[in-house]
Amino acid sequence: MSPFDTLVENAMLRIVNRLLAPIDGWLASLEINSPQVAEAIVRLIPAQCPFERDISLWGHHLFHIPPMCKLNPLYDRFVELRFRALCYLVDTCGSDISAFS
Repeated sequence: MSPFDTLVENAMLRIVNRLLAPIDGWLASLEINSPQVAEAIVRLIPAQCPFERDISLWGHHLFHIPPMCKLNPLYDRFVELRFRALCYLVDTCGSDISAFS
């Protein structure tokens, strides 16, 4: 990879981060104050990173699909939101969250 390619890639990452900053801030400040909302969040956001696959045909490796979390720049924020929803269910509602793991 040439220095120019690296420079362009870094510039693109900065642009994407600036565009996603408002959504990131909104997710970080989202307060969970309803058991129904907390349960919906926990059900919608997976507990672990979705699939990672190697695609092969007749024994030949064609391509690799990376874990979806690697493709989503907001993945860490979604995991944090899911954790806060689980904490709300346990601490405030006294719910048993074993069914959500």
